[in-house]
Amino acid sequence: MPTKTERKPFKVVIVEDHRMFREWLTQMLARDSGCEVCGEADNIQEARRIIEETHPDIVIADITLRGSSGLELIKDLRAQKLDIPVLVLSMHEEGLYAERVMRAGARGYISKDEASSTLSKAIRQVLDGQVYLSERMTASVLEKLTGRAASPSTSGLERLADRELEVFQLIGKGYNGREIAQMLHLGETTIDTYRARIKEKLQLRNAAELYSRAAQWVHEHGA
Repeated sequence: MPTKTERKPFKVVIVEDHRMFREWLTQMLARDSGCEVCGEADNIQEARRIIEETHPDIVIADITLRGSSGLELIKDLRAQKLDIPVLVLSMHEEGLYAERVMRAGARGYISKDEASSTLSKAIRQVLDGQVYLSERMTASVLEKLTGRAASPSTSGLERLADRELEVFQLIGKGYNGREIAQMLHLGETTIDTYRARIKEKLQLRNAAELYSRAAQWVHEHGA
């Protein structure tokens, strides 16, 4: 039986598409005597199966997964009313994604380059029923709540809806409309609609500018 000063061991499922980073993360968590990694996945379908089978205490998920987005996994868990907190660990721009994942139902966001120093603290904070964001992101959220938000981003990507941003990212990776439709299980006409909305919101004149802008963004952010 755990003593009053000991924490009951917790189970974690890792959802991450980069095998080497997943292995590093598993090793790092294994050094925590209170943690048991009970499953790993690199896509939403496998993640759902493992989560349903193992009933973890927490899920650590990336945004970019094989064939889909971690945002969709978070929304799915919320829609299924599974009371499992999700902590997002990603290399993506915090200012662009942190609020999105929190709105989707996540309980925290950590940048991968801060994982070694903050992950343990973030996990325990989330397991205690709190949320975890970096000091910079917390300040940004408070600024918005008090009506003193900082100057908006000049990238324009913050205007994109979650699915539009996902399509934008896949365009930047070189996928065509048919391939994106298959990956997201949507119709090609729907993807064309998303592309039109993206061009309008980002004030891009044609498909060439869209592909160029998306490819540049993916290159700069390693998306």
